[in-house]
Amino acid sequence: MKALAKHLGFDALALLLGALAFFMVVGPRVLDPQNIAWLASGDPATHYLGWEFFRQGPWTFPLGLNPGYGLELSSSIIFSDSNPLLAFVFKPFASLLPATFQYFGLWLLLCFALQAWFAFKLLGHVTASPVLRLLGAGLFVLSPPLMLRIGGHLSLVGHFLILAGLYLAFHPALRRRRLAWGALLVVTALVHSYLLAMVAALWVADLLGKVVQKQLPRTQAWRELALLFACVALACWQAGYFSVGNGTVSGGFGLYRLNLLSIVDSSGWSYVLKDLPEGAGDYEGFNYLGLGAIFLVLCALVPMLRGKARLRELFHGRLMLGLMLLALTLFAISHQIGLGPWALRLPIPGFVENLANVFRASGRMFWPVFYVMIFAAVFLVVRGCSRRVATVLLALALVMQVLDTRAGWTGLRQTLMAAPASQWPSPLIDPFWEQAGAHYKKVRWVQPQNTPPAWSVLASYAAAHRMGTDAVYLGRMSKTALKQMKQKTATAIASGQYEADSLYVLDEPSVRQVASSLNRSTDLLARIDGYTVLAPGWKHCATCLAAPAELDPHALMPTQEAASDILGFAQGNPGTAYLLSGWSGPEAWGTWSDGDSAQLLFKPAGPVRALRLETRALVIPSHPHQDVQFSVNDVPVRTVRLIKFDGNQIDLDLPAAAQQAIAREGVVRLAMTFLNAVSPQELGLGADDRRLVLGIKTLAVQ
Repeated sequence: MKALAKHLGFDALALLLGALAFFMVVGPRVLDPQNIAWLASGDPATHYLGWEFFRQGPWTFPLGLNPGYGLELSSSIIFSDSNPLLAFVFKPFASLLPATFQYFGLWLLLCFALQAWFAFKLLGHVTASPVLRLLGAGLFVLSPPLMLRIGGHLSLVGHFLILAGLYLAFHPALRRRRLAWGALLVVTALVHSYLLAMVAALWVADLLGKVVQKQLPRTQAWRELALLFACVALACWQAGYFSVGNGTVSGGFGLYRLNLLSIVDSSGWSYVLKDLPEGAGDYEGFNYLGLGAIFLVLCALVPMLRGKARLRELFHGRLMLGLMLLALTLFAISHQIGLGPWALRLPIPGFVENLANVFRASGRMFWPVFYVMIFAAVFLVVRGCSRRVATVLLALALVMQVLDTRAGWTGLRQTLMAAPASQWPSPLIDPFWEQAGAHYKKVRWVQPQNTPPAWSVLASYAAAHRMGTDAVYLGRMSKTALKQMKQKTATAIASGQYEADSLYVLDEPSVRQVASSLNRSTDLLARIDGYTVLAPGWKHCATCLAAPAELDPHALMPTQEAASDILGFAQGNPGTAYLLSGWSGPEAWGTWSDGDSAQLLFKPAGPVRALRLETRALVIPSHPHQDVQFSVNDVPVRTVRLIKFDGNQIDLDLPAAAQQAIAREGVVRLAMTFLNAVSPQELGLGADDRRLVLGIKTLAVQ
């Protein structure tokens, strides 16, 4: 009993060490479940909002689906990084919780406490001395890569899951390994996909190692592989991993790499070591050891070079683990090898790069190696030095780590200790918003996209009024669903027919498109608190407030300054204001169409008899022509076949009906329908998936 009490006492000390580090680095204010002031921007905002919509929504199957936060864009709780593990724990009690409730502060405390505890357990494989284990655990807790994530990716602070995997991998005689590894993998799957990939890599290495060492029969290994894979797949399914389809593949592999100097590049986390030049995306591969850990690594080299301690003793019988750590390092470095500001790009097959882009921020994959480096340094010092010397060195390293990393975590603490608040300030103060929140069920952003400029304002507004919204910030989004939503929105704008239960907030390029087909007798188009809103059916709503000052659609149309002007459509040219819909972004030479149709809209300076366009066309030997139908103000004008890539001149002589329509409406609406649009990707010309036909360079009005 005394031995058990002593054992539990040391475990409690380890947990206390982690808690003390939490209060030193983070501070107590985040533990207030009603304080969301520290979650008001960036990634923490989507973590909280994802949870807020999840708690409001009904239970789904799979459990992690979160349709209110994303609507048709295939949202789930895992892709707002809202920590499904705790979301599943607290959702059953949603009706009992305060109106404002966050569990992310509690999560951070658990991360620090368990980081210290698992480090303490891991170091038990090296020494039985509780003092040495506690001192060493302090270096694991004050890990700069861990602390950096406090300011953004809160779920990724769960580095204790990596330490738990290392503890199991280094355990000399693990009992009930399926239960231990299975529980760890399932819990990790319910926290974050990157952590799952790292822990799964450690498990596979341990499993292979046991087979190679003949400690585990192959039949049992196959059973374990199948059983645990099924358990993890089930957990991922329920957390919503599979809700985005082809959206799991993103871009950035090679950009967000591990720079070869990362472990000594302080990036602002040291008073002593200066920042080193690096590549644009190397911040994702931030793996600075810390001055104390670097000191300990240097000290560890002495007994190793003298032969008093050898790393092979640590990895004896763990060849597969060593190979897996090497593989993780190579993946973290990526095919774009960075050394400070310099880079060497190695060619890799496209399908390999696409597969790697599932975990595009590859620099994070070094974290298991990062902790093994500290573990190995403690091992060499403890085994190669006397207990007194080892104690002094570890104590010095910990003091140096605490004092020097203050350069990084002091600023974090100031942000996290901001004045508490249970609500975020909002610019939406006009009475219209309150009325609209009661009238509509959804808030939509036009044009649909991931992370629109006003996403946090609109999502917070929608959550407060229990509305669904597609104005969201998600880690991954279904490409198919996004494409379908864009097409659906384009159809609605072209027809002027909108969903009656949705309030639309428009980006600036969409305002003229919406105005050109607006049903002014029923729908409201207005500028309110700096946002342009389209409120379908507002004018026929008996209980709604009087319509605010409306935007005049005619006043939104660009005006031709002089009848003799030849307008250019290159980037920065005035003609780009005429582009209404169906266009890609302006380029240095002009602007490509994108889709099966496109429109130009403007107010002419005088009577219009003809139009002349100078264009490009996407034609190659395997796709030798492009057919385009032109109409002006809904009057058919001409069908043209383009057979040259550049230098196409198109003359459109307007029939009398078109000229009369222009005089009557006061605007020119030039519509183009593309009969055989195709993307460069479909033609084997690269990865560009835009459906290109016509590239407009100039327009002359006659």
